[in-house]
Amino acid sequence: MESFPLRREELLDAVRERADQCGPEFKAVGRSPMLGMIVGFLSINAAGDANPFIAPSDVVFAKIATEAAHIVDPDAIVRATDNTYFTTVSAVVLAIVLTVVTEKVLSKREHELVPDDDATGPTAGTGSGSVPEEVELRALRRTGAVAAVFVGLLVVGMIPAGSPLRGENGAILDSTLFTGIALVLSLSFLLVGATYARLTGKLTSSSDLPEFMADGIRSISPLLVLFFAVSQFLALFQWTGISTVVAAGGADGLERLDAPVFAVLMLLIAGIALLNLLITSGTALWALIAPVIIPMTMLIGANPATVMAVYRIADSCTNSITPMSATFVLTVGYLQTYQKKAGIGTLVSFTLPAAMAMMVVWIALFALWYALGLPLGPGSPIT
Repeated sequence: MESFPLRREELLDAVRERADQCGPEFKAVGRSPMLGMIVGFLSINAAGDANPFIAPSDVVFAKIATEAAHIVDPDAIVRATDNTYFTTVSAVVLAIVLTVVTEKVLSKREHELVPDDDATGPTAGTGSGSVPEEVELRALRRTGAVAAVFVGLLVVGMIPAGSPLRGENGAILDSTLFTGIALVLSLSFLLVGATYARLTGKLTSSSDLPEFMADGIRSISPLLVLFFAVSQFLALFQWTGISTVVAAGGADGLERLDAPVFAVLMLLIAGIALLNLLITSGTALWALIAPVIIPMTMLIGANPATVMAVYRIADSCTNSITPMSATFVLTVGYLQTYQKKAGIGTLVSFTLPAAMAMMVVWIALFALWYALGLPLGPGSPIT
């Protein structure tokens, strides 16, 4: 099962939300609610790392990649925005692929997903439901305005060449804003969350805020412990020199094979995809292999950000076909609320065609991106 608490909880919550939404939505238009659940599950898992927005996992990926790159180059920096262009386009492409596969392949077997006569469906989440719709809509509009003002202030703050948000000699990409994006995201979430909570009456006074923050810290306390373990693992890897020996030996082997960098990246996708069937936590697996594969590929000329993009492809698609994933088991449970005989085989038989199609297209997209030499993100060349 997944060993990275924050990532697992985020995925579980997302799958619950998609199950509660997609099932009834498909049913409302005369489609199988079970197919709706499967499509929601695929969108969360098989395309999980194709995100047009900067997610907390992006910050963690970049931090681990930076520490791993320091084994070879102490000045190397991998930013959370280094894959933004690629992941944004990938999100659109994968959404199209999933839609086509659903309509042309999965829908042909929709007759197998007929709910039992006594099926009740999943129990919807027990939200408070105490906020009137008009109040909620007004709060959303005003919160959106606050978010827009926050972004506007950041843009204005970046305009002066001597702005503290900029880097050395007025640099924009290698600036405080981009390298410290985690802090900026934290402030934005705090501002937006507090504004919405205040407008909907969830936050009655400033004294309530520390209590909410404490609850948040409690939920991620296992994550903090894991961060400590990961940091010690990376430090020991570097201090003992094992990572350098492994990376240099691997690089020497690749040089003797005379394999192009692109071919090495394709081999990495295959290997990581297989590992992901057993270690389904994306961040835990990245922390395990990044100290080896990033220095090794850097020594043959690969950009760490490119290796991180390749990892996203391998890490995502196989999540939807392995019973080792907590979200997979959860989805099977949701399917059984409609059809008692539904099991692991039912879910795999529907997710496998979609996951494989998405992986093939995603690899093809990366190959095209690589051939054209397009940047993966702001100031992040692919080679």
